[in-house]
Amino acid sequence: MSLNSEPSGPLLISNVRPVGFGAGVDGSLTNILIGEDGCVLALGSHMQAPETARVVDGQGSWISPGWTDLHAHVWRGGTDISIDPSVCGIERGVTTIVDAGSAGEANFAGFREFIIEPARERIKAFLNLGSIGLTASRQVSELTDMRSVNIDRIMACVEANRDVIVGIKIRASGMITGGWGITPVKLAKRIAKILKLPVMAHVGEPPPLIDEVLAELGPGDVVTHCFNGKYAGSIIEDDDLFAMAERCAAEGIRLDVGHGGASFSFRTAKVAIERGLLPFTISTDAHARSVDGKVWDLGTTMSKLIALGMPFDKVIEAVTIAPASIIGLPVSGHLDIGRRAEFTVFDLADSDLAVIDSSGQPARLKQLIEPRWTVLGNSATRASRYQPLVKGSACPHCGGALLR
Repeated sequence: MSLNSEPSGPLLISNVRPVGFGAGVDGSLTNILIGEDGCVLALGSHMQAPETARVVDGQGSWISPGWTDLHAHVWRGGTDISIDPSVCGIERGVTTIVDAGSAGEANFAGFREFIIEPARERIKAFLNLGSIGLTASRQVSELTDMRSVNIDRIMACVEANRDVIVGIKIRASGMITGGWGITPVKLAKRIAKILKLPVMAHVGEPPPLIDEVLAELGPGDVVTHCFNGKYAGSIIEDDDLFAMAERCAAEGIRLDVGHGGASFSFRTAKVAIERGLLPFTISTDAHARSVDGKVWDLGTTMSKLIALGMPFDKVIEAVTIAPASIIGLPVSGHLDIGRRAEFTVFDLADSDLAVIDSSGQPARLKQLIEPRWTVLGNSATRASRYQPLVKGSACPHCGGALLR
C-alpha cells in the first residue's frame, strides 16, 4: 500500500544508509528529501523535514537505486507461464522488470498495450526471436524451424518499440530447437548486430552446447541461467569450459543468474563463486511455475547468492548498476539534486529460512534481504518478502489471476 495514494507535499526518507550508488557515497545514515515533482531536493544527515512533508523512517535500513530484475515473465494472459507484474515488482522492491522473451513480434503490440503501459513498474523487454514468443512454452516451441522467424517483422517491431525493447532473446536449448543446433543463436546474433542490440541467450539442455553459444556471443550480450546444474550444461563440469566462461566474462559477456524453476544450482554457483567467477547480474526468471516453489522474489534470490559467498556490495550492484548498464538506464547520479527519485529501502536481517534451488536441493539462509519501501518519484510503497500464493489467487490491483 502506498504511503499516500495521492501524494501531496514533499517526501522525506529518513535514517537510511546508502549502498550501490557508486564511489563517493558511503553507508553513513542520511536523509533524502524528495519534492512534489518527484525529484531529489536535498540530502544530508541533519536535514529537517518541512512541516508539510510525509516521512518514511528507514530506521537504519539500507537504501539503493531501485532494483532491476533482468529476467522475468510478465505477459500475463498472453503466455501460459507469465505472472502479473505486481507479483514481482514494486511490492517486492523492484522498480524495473525486464521481460525475457515472453512476446515475439507477432504479439508484442498486445504485451505493450495491456501490460507494459498500464504497469506501475518500468517494464523493458527482450523480444523473442520466435514470432509467437512463449505463447504455449511447454507445448509449442517458438523455434521449430525457419518458418518460426520473420526477420522483416522483427526489424519493424524493434524500430517501432525502441523505447522498451532492449535486446533479442533466444532459448538455446535442445528442448526448444530440437536438432536445429546453433543456427538460431547465429541468427539472433546477426539480427541483434544489425539492430545494435544485445542478445540474451538462455542456456540449458544441448544441443547446442554451452561452449558453442558462448563462441557466438560478444561484449554486452547476456548468458542467462549461467549457474544451471543441467547435464552437459553446467560450467563447472569441465575445466576448459569454466576457463572459457571466465574469458568471456572478462571480455564483457554478461553472466546472469536467471534462477527460474529449473536453472539455478547451489553447487554450480558455490563452486563458481569460490573460484572467483561472480554473476554480473542477479535475476529471478520469475514465472507461474517458479515463484511459489523455488524463486519467491528478487530479494530471496539475492540472499541465496550472499549465502553462497558473493559479497554484499556486489549483490546490490548486480540488481542496480549492472542491469541498468545492459538495458540503457543511467548507472550513476541517482542521488543528484534534480534527479527523479527511484530507490529501494531494505534490510539485511538475521534469518534461518529454509530454501531450495531449482533441483530441489535445500539450504538455509542465515541472512535475508528484505525490502521495506519502494520509492518512485514522490510515492513510497510498502514492500515485503513474497508469500507463496495459491494458484488462481486474484491480483489485488486488477482482479485477474496472478498465477495461471
